[in-house]
Amino acid sequence: MKFLNNKTLLITGGTGSFGNAVLKKFLSSDLKEIRIFSRDEKKQHDMRVEYNNPKLKFYIGDVRDYQSILEASRDVDYVFHSAALKQVPSCEFYPIQAVKTNVLGTENVLNAAITNKVQKVICLSTDKAVYPINAMGVSKAMMEKVFVAKSRTSESTIICGTRYGNVMASRGSVIPHFYQQIKDEKAITVTDPNMTRFMMTLEDAVDLVLFAFQNGNPGDIFVQKSPSTTIGELAETMKKIYNASVEIKNIGIRHAEKIHETLLSREERMDAEDLGDYFRVSADNRDLNYNKYFSEGNEGKVNLQEYNSDNTNRLSEQELIQLLASIGYSGNN
Repeated sequence: MKFLNNKTLLITGGTGSFGNAVLKKFLSSDLKEIRIFSRDEKKQHDMRVEYNNPKLKFYIGDVRDYQSILEASRDVDYVFHSAALKQVPSCEFYPIQAVKTNVLGTENVLNAAITNKVQKVICLSTDKAVYPINAMGVSKAMMEKVFVAKSRTSESTIICGTRYGNVMASRGSVIPHFYQQIKDEKAITVTDPNMTRFMMTLEDAVDLVLFAFQNGNPGDIFVQKSPSTTIGELAETMKKIYNASVEIKNIGIRHAEKIHETLLSREERMDAEDLGDYFRVSADNRDLNYNKYFSEGNEGKVNLQEYNSDNTNRLSEQELIQLLASIGYSGNN
């Protein structure tokens, strides 16, 4: 990580599970300073006590407030923008709040970064932005359009993004929930046993951020190739790991929930660059001269499928057991 030597990194939403994971990875780097920007002073205090590291600086603020993010991003070299309203049901009932944070808040972060001549900004997106069916996904899809559009006009700041599905054991993951139900000897509640989810560790997710920082061009969206499992198989495997006799109870799909996670649409897959462990979706930098859209095409790729958790590599039971053990779910805790 030589490119980080003596640099300053700002993490928006730095007190969340994802921001925390990025922080842990970067604390051992040669960064001069890591700034944590969030509106949660309690979590900031807890992090200050836990890490007790002079590299860490804390900024109270909200991405909805341009002045607060403008001040926090002064003299910053890199920004990882993970602040967001992420919970699907909450966004569904308060969609305007999702717009204010995920769309307008992102524009504030980007405008502040451009004003302060930040070198590079990585925006965190989600599978729910692909073929969105809920307010959270729609707001994140708009966030992607905002940062791609900004990337075309920003001369000094490179703006790109990363798109994730399920991150194992993060705040939105069912794994800690299943573990707690097993520990409490309660039924494991499964929405749909055939539902599939990508199985990406937090470490994998942070590696994608690093890859984007090092390889991102303006407007790029990076996706990591990840294996998947069904929720039913995950529940059965966790029962086996902990030798539990609890039942598995199907409770039905939750509000605005997807059966499968999609990380690349069919249309994006047609033009995505395969980088081995990653896909790169480059920005379409054509202008509003519409005749270009009708005269240029790619007939050879029309039969490609979207990239989702149903058609990616499916983990075997043993592979899933090993992956769960690697993040601390080994049956010994």
